[in-house]
Amino acid sequence: AAADAPKAERTSPREGSGISSPAPRRLAPVRAARTMNTAWTQHSHFAALDWASDHHDVIVLDRTGAVVAEFRFAHSAAGWAEFTEKLKPFPGTPFTLETSSGPAVDQLLQRRFTLYPLAPGAAARYRERKAPSGTKSDRHDTWAMADALRTDGHAWRVLRPQDEATATLRALCRDEISLIEQRTLLVNQLQAALREYYPAALAAFADWTVPTPWAFLQQFPTPVALQTAGPRKWEKFLHTHKLWRPQTRDERLARFAAANALPASAAVVSAKSLLAVSLARVLTTLQQQIDEYRRRIVAAFRAHPDHDLFGGLPGAKDVLAPRLLAELGSVREEYPDADALMCQAGVSPVSYQSGQIERCRLRRACVKSLRATVHLWANASRATCAWAQAYYEQKRAEGHSHASALRGLGKRWLKILWRLWQNRERYDESKHLRSLERRGAKVWAKLQAGLVPAAQTA
Repeated sequence: AAADAPKAERTSPREGSGISSPAPRRLAPVRAARTMNTAWTQHSHFAALDWASDHHDVIVLDRTGAVVAEFRFAHSAAGWAEFTEKLKPFPGTPFTLETSSGPAVDQLLQRRFTLYPLAPGAAARYRERKAPSGTKSDRHDTWAMADALRTDGHAWRVLRPQDEATATLRALCRDEISLIEQRTLLVNQLQAALREYYPAALAAFADWTVPTPWAFLQQFPTPVALQTAGPRKWEKFLHTHKLWRPQTRDERLARFAAANALPASAAVVSAKSLLAVSLARVLTTLQQQIDEYRRRIVAAFRAHPDHDLFGGLPGAKDVLAPRLLAELGSVREEYPDADALMCQAGVSPVSYQSGQIERCRLRRACVKSLRATVHLWANASRATCAWAQAYYEQKRAEGHSHASALRGLGKRWLKILWRLWQNRERYDESKHLRSLERRGAKVWAKLQAGLVPAAQTA
């Protein structure tokens, strides 16, 4: 008998269990197959729009992929009138473009076109498929997107317009977040300026995102000005702004007294104090607008039909509940199952499987505003919901980081929220606890044993 061929001596991979063969399991159907548009072949034409700030390019293809219309029009009233006229021979044509919001999307929705937004990364891959040489132009990009819609659009997600109340709330919440991010940027610049000439002021206040330290800088812009004012004015400022507290009063006064112990040069103080006061005034004005946004959001949220549903979520309160409602929207068909919602929120990992290799990584292609809101909500829920804190502690005990444990908790919350959203029901804590008990969940056992420590949400 012939001897067996020599075999290589293979050692265990460094990656460990990430390379080993996974246990046999029933594979779930591909998501695209679960959401396929079976009526796609009924469309006779397919169109793409490559948008810009002042003009847009349009290409329309027939079923065979032949170009039947191609034109550029200005982003103006006359330009959109021209667009409407040239699209009259192609009623009901689906459109694709590289964005899901903005003026071009708004105009197309007003004209009742069906839109299939394409992610910029996916659009780049389609362009490379059509031109491996790397050729790029607006005309070529538009044609590549239109042909991709013709061949692959049956598996794409359609953009479902929201009602006016939800669209208004979404715009307000996202703009508020943008203003808060701008405030953070200005606060970082302000703190950088203070480090150069006024470290005592920087150390005297822990939170620089509130108006009190900005008012302090406007009243005492330099260490010399603070020293000249004297203790009576320091005490008056602390009383006026409700900071006269036994725990911090003496420490603050001591910092004020030693503010000029290590003075910066006159040139640095002159330049940086002007910058600091300017930033403080800008921040004061910006905060007034953020407060106005908050009032508008609260009013819009209270008037929304889904107010009670989202307002009853533990930890959401008046800040996060409107954001959750704004991101989920009011169109229940937008997320046909909880998995779709969890993927859009970025809490479900991205899997990679090839042969015996199976790995997971953090999902980055998601709705960033929804992911940030779910992260904050999951963290806040730990302070008011015992099972949420128990689940978080369980994940930390398993070796997960703080962010990873919150993603897992956010995933649990989104499963619950999706069902409540679909059924238009309010959250019932006792109902969920009964479910945990019935399933014999580890969280339930931990709750019964009284092993849930106090939440540390800071």
